[in-house]
Amino acid sequence: MKTLFEFFQSLSLAERMLAYVLIAPFIGGVLAGIDRKLTARLQGRFGPPILQPFYDVLKLFQKERIVVNKFQNFNIILFFVFTVFSGALFFCGADILLMIFCLATAGTFFVLAGYSVSSPYSHLGAEREIIQMVSYEPMVILTAVGMYMVTGSFNVSDIAMYQKPLILALPGVFAGFLYILTIKFRKSPFDLSISHHAHQEIVRGLTTEFSGPALALIEISHWYENVLLLGIVYLFFAFNPWLGIVLTIAAYLFEIFIDNNYSRFKWQLTFLSSWLFTAVAGVSNIIVLHLIK
Repeated sequence: MKTLFEFFQSLSLAERMLAYVLIAPFIGGVLAGIDRKLTARLQGRFGPPILQPFYDVLKLFQKERIVVNKFQNFNIILFFVFTVFSGALFFCGADILLMIFCLATAGTFFVLAGYSVSSPYSHLGAEREIIQMVSYEPMVILTAVGMYMVTGSFNVSDIAMYQKPLILALPGVFAGFLYILTIKFRKSPFDLSISHHAHQEIVRGLTTEFSGPALALIEISHWYENVLLLGIVYLFFAFNPWLGIVLTIAAYLFEIFIDNNYSRFKWQLTFLSSWLFTAVAGVSNIIVLHLIK
């Protein structure tokens, strides 16, 4: 594993970006398939094959291109581009703050895509997406700040090469990031803006008016984003590559478990609980770090 890591470090920035662009959707698609399979088993169903997400996306690309507003697909394309670029920045070892702001820009275009159509369900989903962004962004910023306070650098490459376990210095920050990760993964109880099933209160929420290739692009963007988020989890355990991979997978399985054991929160509780957890776990951890330095 160290040899593989050293090989990755030896690649140029362009090669690392290209590796992420090509490999991340396959990893993200497999993770989505595992998610659906485990969810089905937890609910007493057999479930689809693990490769089913790839079949679904290919089928969407074959469907007719139908648009309600000429700007909706433009915003989705920008959402996809900025999401992929965020992950490329992360895996090439660039500034983690730049990556976070780039990912926030991608989320902004996703919201604009929802507002660009006339569906009330899409508008409601877009409004809830904004609430979710306001809920999780403070904790994401605190995660970057905490890593900087420990390692002395915002560069992902420097953080990944840190020889001590970040989790020991940032247990509160890790707990807070794990909490908002449920929002980022769009899992219950925080799946407010996009429903998993068409019969729920907001139908499909923000993606109600999207179909065919545009919907496929949204799904692939989420695969890229999920791989990026798991990469941030890995940084807390990067001192030991094997342990980091195992615990990163464990964190993903934990999110699936949470998804299947909690009903949806109202937006008020989502916002309040996220900021409260950020203040108690994240801010307190940052204050302790400041005091002991």
